[in-house]
Amino acid sequence: MIQFFNVSKEYPRTGLALIDATFRLHKGEFAFLTGPSGAGKSTILRLAYFEDRPTRGEVRVSGISSNEASRTEIAKLRRKLGIVFQDFRLLEDRSAEANVAFALEVIGTRRDQIAPRVQRALGQVGLGSKMKSFPRELSGGEQQRVAIARALVNDPFVLVADEPTGNLDERATRGVFQLLRDINASGTAVLMATHNLDLVRRTDYRTIEMDHGRIVYDTADTGRPVLAPEELT
Repeated sequence: MIQFFNVSKEYPRTGLALIDATFRLHKGEFAFLTGPSGAGKSTILRLAYFEDRPTRGEVRVSGISSNEASRTEIAKLRRKLGIVFQDFRLLEDRSAEANVAFALEVIGTRRDQIAPRVQRALGQVGLGSKMKSFPRELSGGEQQRVAIARALVNDPFVLVADEPTGNLDERATRGVFQLLRDINASGTAVLMATHNLDLVRRTDYRTIEMDHGRIVYDTADTGRPVLAPEELT
């Protein structure tokens, strides 16, 4: 599903952000990315949805290679990915309903399909009664739920979440995390970067720990060799 094969990423101004990262996220899996600020978590996520491309190595997502993908292929791939950010990134002048609908409008979804899909997504995150509310009228946890609904509205096969609870209080954190667990239980894979080790300790989900750009620990590591690129599907 998502495969990193000896991936390094170097930025011109800040140097190496990721060094020789190799791992695979499987269908329906939930995995945490942990580590201190600057460890490389966000870099991995940006590479996973092809916002950036590796300096060395290869990323493959749903059979698409970072070494070969065209802009058109990347655009199509992102329609199958759900992406959630720490700072919500909602349009302040649009209602919850309109924010979620926007994700469908930009990819040319038929107009008669948008409303039912938006209603379903907002219902899935428990905000069916607040469809007409604007971001300023919602709590932080509710705003993050709108952002998650926006990520879910395209029925993604994987949800990529970058510190989705980082700006929330403890109660909202618990609610959003439970929502992500429910989404995963329904069959969607989740790759979640987090500083919150309490969340990590509450479950037995896979944990990939990073430090100074390297993967230093992976609870799924069994000692078996990573699949070579030509073996991937």
